[in-house]
Amino acid sequence: MDPAAPIDLHALEEGMPGISPRWGAFLAEASAVCLNHHNHPPGVLLRVTGLLDQYVPLTWAIAVNKQLLNSWNDQQELAEYGACGVAILAVLRFEGHKVIRRARKGSKVDYWLASANAEMPFQDAARLEVSGILNGSEAEATRRVREKVSQVQQAPGTLPTYVVVVEFSAPQSHMVSP
Repeated sequence: MDPAAPIDLHALEEGMPGISPRWGAFLAEASAVCLNHHNHPPGVLLRVTGLLDQYVPLTWAIAVNKQLLNSWNDQQELAEYGACGVAILAVLRFEGHKVIRRARKGSKVDYWLASANAEMPFQDAARLEVSGILNGSEAEATRRVREKVSQVQQAPGTLPTYVVVVEFSAPQSHMVSP
């Protein structure tokens, strides 16, 4: 796939081995509300930095209305789940990994990943830790990346890990693999 082709939040609604279509729709909705919070239109350019440095259009067809805004009134949860939606699609697009399972609390990561081409579960497995910032600066996002890298380095194991911090006001996604 062309790395400059748009990332469409609707793709989350198709699900993955570790994301049901309804959970994917939940994440897509949160991402759309985060972007709407800053009046970003569909097609806004998302800057992806860290493992690469490029801009990619981010699209969605979710109509953000009063009911959605009322549903997502907790801004901390909104940023957390909205960031998960964007991060999952960015890791799929740029690193070729899909979510195969949500991680349990205490594991120091949010999701378990496998190569999008993997036939067996956990073949080419990796981990994903996500953090979201609804309103922040690049300095705050960089600080959060360092924080999350420190967190995942405390987890046992040698699997590759991706840390993705999504900041919605710019919007930008910092993706590293410590």
